[in-house]
Amino acid sequence: MENQTEVREFIFLGLTNVRSLQCYLFTLFLLLYMVSILGNGATVAVILAEPQLHTPMYFFLGNLSSLDIFFSTVTVPKMLAGFLSGHQTISFTSCLSQLHFFHFLGSSEAMLLAVMAYDRYVAICNPLCYTQVMSPQACLLLAGVTWATGFLHALMHTVMTSRLHFCGPNRILHFFCDIKPLLSLACSSTRLNLSLLHTVTGVIGVSPFIITLLSYLYIITFLSLKVRSWESRRKAFSTCTSHLTVIALYYGTVIFAYTHPSSGSSKGEEMIITLVYSVITPALNPLIYTRRNGEVKYATRKFITRKLFPERN
Repeated sequence: MENQTEVREFIFLGLTNVRSLQCYLFTLFLLLYMVSILGNGATVAVILAEPQLHTPMYFFLGNLSSLDIFFSTVTVPKMLAGFLSGHQTISFTSCLSQLHFFHFLGSSEAMLLAVMAYDRYVAICNPLCYTQVMSPQACLLLAGVTWATGFLHALMHTVMTSRLHFCGPNRILHFFCDIKPLLSLACSSTRLNLSLLHTVTGVIGVSPFIITLLSYLYIITFLSLKVRSWESRRKAFSTCTSHLTVIALYYGTVIFAYTHPSSGSSKGEEMIITLVYSVITPALNPLIYTRRNGEVKYATRKFITRKLFPERN
């Protein structure tokens, strides 16, 4: 009897059921996805190709761009296919895979942003030891720990969700398989799952935010007390403005989404918040870093010129 009622497929209710609006949303999110893939792909290519960008700061930026490519790819193509077909379904196995990679990449990005803040702290507050502290080996270790921790965090949620019994409704009030909408459909107890979501995911989200906050508090204090020249302060802090903008977009929406209590009236609000940090932010990140970073702009122009006019080199 249990096998007969076991849910093997879920249906996304998505953003809207209005067909004309789905066509508009398809165009909008396709453009955002293309901007994300092309922008972040170009950032990775320029960082790899230009020797002047082979520094810790740009190594981590390359990791961030790679994460953003994968992060948007987890949800957007499936959502676009649903807009085209009008039938947004997903198998149980594919749903678990989507849940895993979404939280793997999302939590990795949260920790990577903290690593990037620490990199700026060392570069500004302890420049004489920068090359020693942020050595190539240290950078690889920090990046590896970031990716590995994100993977293990996501694996925990995936395993715990796979152990639940789904026997009733199969309609997910979301555009992808996120944990909270999925738990609301489970027939078995989700107390442990919710506890892990609020504690472990809370720690994964809040701890990097605290590290980031402390890093910038130290940077501001150092620049205020130790650096006399206004021009030197401006130049030092200008290397942080892009990162601060990305942090404001990412952490603000993520912390709200996973600490805000779920209710029927807030489901649409949660979907919009999720769209911001999973679709819109990855598309904006390369624009933010390119527009606000003269070194990246110069390297990008140099890279494009070399590819278009190889005879000039």
